[in-house]
Amino acid sequence: MSRKVSKNVAKARALVENRPYALQEAVPLLQKAKFAKFDETVDLTLRLGVDPRHADQMVRGTVVLPHGLGKTKKVAVITSGDKLREAEAAGADIVGGEDLVEKIQKESWTDFDALIATPDMMRSVGRLGKVLGPRGLMPNPKTGTVTADVASAIKEIKAGKIEFRTDKTALIHVPVGKISFTPDKLVENAMTVITSIVRAKPSAAKGKYIKGITLSSTMGPGIALDNSLADTAAKA
Repeated sequence: MSRKVSKNVAKARALVENRPYALQEAVPLLQKAKFAKFDETVDLTLRLGVDPRHADQMVRGTVVLPHGLGKTKKVAVITSGDKLREAEAAGADIVGGEDLVEKIQKESWTDFDALIATPDMMRSVGRLGKVLGPRGLMPNPKTGTVTADVASAIKEIKAGKIEFRTDKTALIHVPVGKISFTPDKLVENAMTVITSIVRAKPSAAKGKYIKGITLSSTMGPGIALDNSLADTAAKA
């Protein structure tokens, strides 16, 4: 049985033609199609020509969005000694050591958007894989969330640093801001993300790397983007 589509959804979808759009054209169209009463998140979805079952074809990395995400992330830090005070001074929302590790482990507590850990605490943090892994919150040196420089890591995350990684189906979903942003800010954020993903292409990946790009919002329609964006990003 097919699901009944609401009038608002049908109206929004009707605005989108069955063709790829330039990014500068897609952003205002997505804003025009808005009908939700809250400030929706705008997302990019990229379909990649990689096989995520092979470790050498996994695509992951971080990027700082030039205009942020429209909300300040809640940052937790697991550290010890003087770094506890350093993390607090740098604006961390939650700071702790073994006590915080225990809280996360025993209560499956994850009331934060990002977790940073100093290298000396990773032995303890390693126990939290079952809780943090599925939520994408496990600290990782590759994404700058395992570091002795906690102040810089906190500052970057608060400024709009996001992580991207391929899922099991070779898709990457990345938020690029809020629907209330000006079109130029969403365009710049989106291009920054596309450029970072293009640069993160694994050498083991053969054939066409970016197979498709879609722009959408929480409640809005998906808009297919012109794939030449990837070529533009490669030249950036």
